[in-house]
Amino acid sequence: MADHHSDLDEFLTRRTRYAMLTTLRKDGSPTTVPIWYDWDGTVVSFFCGTTSIKLTRIARDPRVTLLVSNDVDEPEYWVAFDGIAEVSEASGLTLAEQLAPEYWDLDDPQRAGALATWRAAGAEAFRLVTVEPAAIRTYA
Repeated sequence: MADHHSDLDEFLTRRTRYAMLTTLRKDGSPTTVPIWYDWDGTVVSFFCGTTSIKLTRIARDPRVTLLVSNDVDEPEYWVAFDGIAEVSEASGLTLAEQLAPEYWDLDDPQRAGALATWRAAGAEAFRLVTVEPAAIRTYA
């Protein structure tokens, strides 16, 4: 298991990737969107605005899956985290600021402006969401 976990950690941290977050609609049908994420070896974290429909869906049914996949120029591999999303009153802005330079070229004025807009909205405009996986599925 240690080798499996180190492969997983290497895959998730070697290069910046999007996670595909699946939440459940009111009728139980799934919906998936790409998100920025952070993996600390135990918990997956992401942020979203307080008005995000993702938060509404998670409040109604906190079961989620996050799927992180290989790029086409890499050997086939993916990791799926299944678990319960927990929304914290803590601001997700700190995580957004941490992840922004990994996902965006902040020398681009449009991207730097978007981050400045987030900062201007303030910490209360964002929430931190964490998922401690109940199951981790992989394919290699």
